[in-house]
Formats: sequence, C-alpha cells, structure tokens
Amino acid sequence: MFVPQAITAIGSALLGAGLTRSLGAKQVYLLGLAGNLLAMTLLIVSQFVIHAHMLAFTILLAATACMGVGFGFTVPALNTFAAGFFPTRVDKAVLGLNALLGLGTALAPVFIAIFVGLGIWWGLPLLVSGLLIGLLLFSVRLPLNQGAQERAVEAAIGKAPLPARFWVFATFVLLYGICETMNGNWASLYMTQILGASTTVASLALTVFWSAVTAGRILFAAIERWFPENRTYRVLPLVVAAALVIVAFIPKGDLFLGILTFGLAGLGCSALLPLTISFGQKELTSIAASVAGGMIAFYQIGYGIGAFGVGPLQSWVGLDLNAIYGATALVALVMSALSFVVVKRQNARALSARYEPT
Repeated sequence: MFVPQAITAIGSALLGAGLTRSLGAKQVYLLGLAGNLLAMTLLIVSQFVIHAHMLAFTILLAATACMGVGFGFTVPALNTFAAGFFPTRVDKAVLGLNALLGLGTALAPVFIAIFVGLGIWWGLPLLVSGLLIGLLLFSVRLPLNQGAQERAVEAAIGKAPLPARFWVFATFVLLYGICETMNGNWASLYMTQILGASTTVASLALTVFWSAVTAGRILFAAIERWFPENRTYRVLPLVVAAALVIVAFIPKGDLFLGILTFGLAGLGCSALLPLTISFGQKELTSIAASVAGGMIAFYQIGYGIGAFGVGPLQSWVGLDLNAIYGATALVALVMSALSFVVVKRQNARALSARYEPT
C-alpha cells in the first residue's frame, strides 16, 4: 500500500528542483501542502466505501501517493527556507526543523490510538485537513521567496551536470535511509517475532525510537558550541552501527534491552539527515534547492530499499531479522567512512572562512 508513496516522494523531490527554478520555492511548498490535503481528503472518503474493498483499497493507494507528493515537495522546500532564513545558523535551523518533523512522527501513533479508541479513526485525517487548510491560507500570504537572483543562478546551471560532491551527499543519505527504515519500519515486527513482545510493547519500542530521533536533534542543536556538528556527524554513524549489532544479538525475551537499543538507534539516526542537508546546502550554495530535493529523493530510495527489501531477503534468501540487522550494521559502517569524507570538506571550509582577510 505504501509503494505509491515511495515512488511519488522520490519523483516529486526530484521534480521539485526544476519547479523551484520556474515557479519559486513558495509555490512548490504550497503544492506540497495541497498534496497532503488531498491525501487526508481521500482517507476520509475511504470511510464511506469500506464495504467495497477493491474501491477502498484503490482510494488508499491514491491517498498514499498524494502523501508522497506532499512529502517530496514540502520537506525540501522547508529545509531550503530554513537554510535561507538563517544563513549564519544553517545547521541549527535545519536540525530544529527536522526535530519538529520527528516530533510529528513520534506523536502520530498516539493520536491514531486516541481516535481509534474513540471509534472514529477518520477523525484524525479530518482534524489534519482542517489544520492544513489553515496552514495553506496562512502560507499564501507569506513572502516566502528565495529571491530572483538565486533562482536565476539555479536556472543558469539547471542543465549542467551535478557536481561530484553532490553524489557523496546523495550516497550518504541513501545509506542513512536504509538504516533508519530498518529501525523505523521493522522494530515492531522484530520485537514481536524475535523477542516475543506483545503488540503494545512493540509499539512502545517504535515510539521510543522516534522520540529518541526527535530528542537527539534538539540535543545536538543545543550543544553545538561544546560538541560541534562535524564531530556529531562522525560519531553518530558508529552509534547506529553499534545499535544494529546489539539488536542482532539480543537474547529472546529481553524486551527492556530491545526497547533501550532502539532508543540508542534513534539517537544515532537523529541528526544525520538534517546535518547532511545543511552541509550540502552550505557547500553547494548555487544549487541549494536542487541539493535539498535530491537528498530527499535519495533518502526515499534508501527508505524503499529498507522497507521493501527485507521481505525478499527473508523469503528468497532465508535470512532472519537478526541476520538482516547485523548486515545493516555494515551499511552503517560504510556511512561512517563517508562521514569523514563529508566532514573533511566542511573543516576546510571553516578554516578558509576563519582566515579569510576582511
């Protein structure tokens, strides 16, 4: 059911860069909000055709496709706005923005449980639809423009090949997408199938993971003066790798260690995506919007590999989740090696700025 979401998220993130050059970032952002609103509307409509199973499922496919469009347009635009509005504090601004994204992800299961418990699951998309309408009306009046000069620069190089450095960032976020998805999508199944947890405990592990992602983004934005972003960027992939190795060897029945380890994985994942986006936008300033959209697209490709690749590994290759988590630790170690490649250029930029004559 979520295949359309992954496909449209990748496509819209890639398409968004070109649309930003022609329409402006504000219009792309508004298109994304409209995609989200349409997705919520389709979810509400599906309530009225639940007895026609094929039709209801088709509507749900269309809804997830619209959610992909909304994600692919709004997230790159918002990251570009954050970098543009706070040029001297790009890393902190992007970390703060993505902390709110993580908070929404962590709170979603709570709201779902509330509305399902009340017997009106459709009340949640109805509530979100109202909020989206308000946000659309509010955003239309805002002067969310990147400036004609920046769009002209991007238009001038729009047909040029992407620089080699972009592919370093893109590879990193693809690998990150795999690692995050192994925890965010498969934690519940691992807890129930491998550790023997109840559905409630499995949901708690997932909530702890996303809560740690959010808390980590806030934490590393707050301590940047004492623990610089470059150091954070080098350390966190090792934390992810360690968490994945621990998951692979947790004894059956040790539910507390499972929950704790997924929290550790969330902390490791927390700042990596927003820092990659902010590093890329600071380094490749002339194509900042393209960088944000491209990275979100590659992140979604990583999500697709993690979300839809585990099943074939289990059924065709015969691997269990323990072995797959252990193999994913190798992905995190490659990501760790790439982090030094990214940070090396960031350190050089910082030194150049420090000794630049005034």
